[in-house]
Amino acid sequence: MTLALALLLCMFLGTHGFNTHLVIEPQPNFDVEKFTGEWYRIGLADESPFFAMFKNHLKISKGLLVSDANGNVNLTMWSMRPYGCSINVYSYEKTDVPGEFTYFSKRHKITKDITIVETNYTDYSLVLKYKSMHKEYTQVALYGRSSIQRPEIIEKFRSFVLSLGFSDEAIVIPADADPCPIPEPSQPWIQTLGYIYSVLLHIWGTVSVLTQTIIGEIQHYNTINVTQFVQRS
Repeated sequence: MTLALALLLCMFLGTHGFNTHLVIEPQPNFDVEKFTGEWYRIGLADESPFFAMFKNHLKISKGLLVSDANGNVNLTMWSMRPYGCSINVYSYEKTDVPGEFTYFSKRHKITKDITIVETNYTDYSLVLKYKSMHKEYTQVALYGRSSIQRPEIIEKFRSFVLSLGFSDEAIVIPADADPCPIPEPSQPWIQTLGYIYSVLLHIWGTVSVLTQTIIGEIQHYNTINVTQFVQRS
């Protein structure tokens, strides 16, 4: 009985009050080329305790989305840090479903999905991260081509988020914009920089996994040797 209650508690804490029966589909006839370019993140919903610690400091941030020949995309985001402007590059791999991507979260050590739920390409987009609906992993973001968005789009975002089971407290619409500048997307060097950075991140992730595997094998080998030595003694 104790184990059953523990499992139920874990399920409750993980799924929060989310609407897990809602089927989330990506934007029909999604066109990745029309989706690329500059975007502002002007709204975010997140139920995790980690997000709650800094949500009051969230600002409107600007990013650049670039696709490659294979249909994958790199999102470069600029944000202010105590030492100045910081650049983060996120690499999303396409799936067999247009409008859905995957990426490996280094913070949570799992593969997450990204779904472009709705966009008109020229004005706004609703983006869902991790549609399996988990308190620690799931986010919904509102992006706009401008840092100023129409009230009806803000309301569309809020309505969608609430329909998923998020609380009002989890929704943040920042009033201030991040001061970090962004170079013109027409400059090819920034796309090259984003690509190089994403490749380095991929290499680093691969090396980390291999290192952990090698360490595990060494520990296993040492355990076997110690066991054999004890038995012989």
